[in-house]
Amino acid sequence: MKLLLIEDDPTMQTTLQRALARRQIDVRICGDGADAVAQWRALEPDVVALDLSLPHLDGLQVLAQARAAGLRTPVLLLTARGTVGDRVVGLNAGADDYLSKPFDLDELEARLRALRRRHQNAGPESAASPQQVGALRYEIDSGAIYHKARVLELTPRELALLKVLMLKPGHAVTKERLFELVFPGETEVQYEAIEVVVYRLRKKLAGTGAALMTLRGLGYLLREEE
Repeated sequence: MKLLLIEDDPTMQTTLQRALARRQIDVRICGDGADAVAQWRALEPDVVALDLSLPHLDGLQVLAQARAAGLRTPVLLLTARGTVGDRVVGLNAGADDYLSKPFDLDELEARLRALRRRHQNAGPESAASPQQVGALRYEIDSGAIYHKARVLELTPRELALLKVLMLKPGHAVTKERLFELVFPGETEVQYEAIEVVVYRLRKKLAGTGAALMTLRGLGYLLREEE
């Protein structure tokens, strides 16, 4: 099995590379978030183990860029952040599994091999069906959102917000949940910042047949215009 380990701690890099090599896993190392997607694309690994705390780009940003670029490799998040909220954010961003540090090496190997088997056994019929709201279409496998035949031009934050809403059309998503997904790890940003993203996105959705609704006390939802 070929594993891409995206981790900036030299001790962790060396330890895992040596230990997993004895278990017949070929480990390639990337220690910088800014280089991760390019190495991921070039290496074509069977599985990616991704740390959340990386220099230049954090793990969630790397994951978002990889999924937006169409890289479907199964991803195991490795992180010292052990809260339920962090796990939810990571899995919603496109990770396949989550392992908190410190972890047992046997469990790490088992998780990696399970991800590889699951990915290999998934046939073409398992591809996710696109989500449609009005004239908007979210191609989940590629990560792109189309208005009719053209890709909708959105900022990364607008895209992240719209993806969440398109996965649950007609259902409210709380402002707090959207904030976690649109501003991951940005502790200096106020919750009200999500309202700015909503305002700008709503303007871009004009004429698409999709309406972004504000439900006071509940959050936001996306539905077809009447």
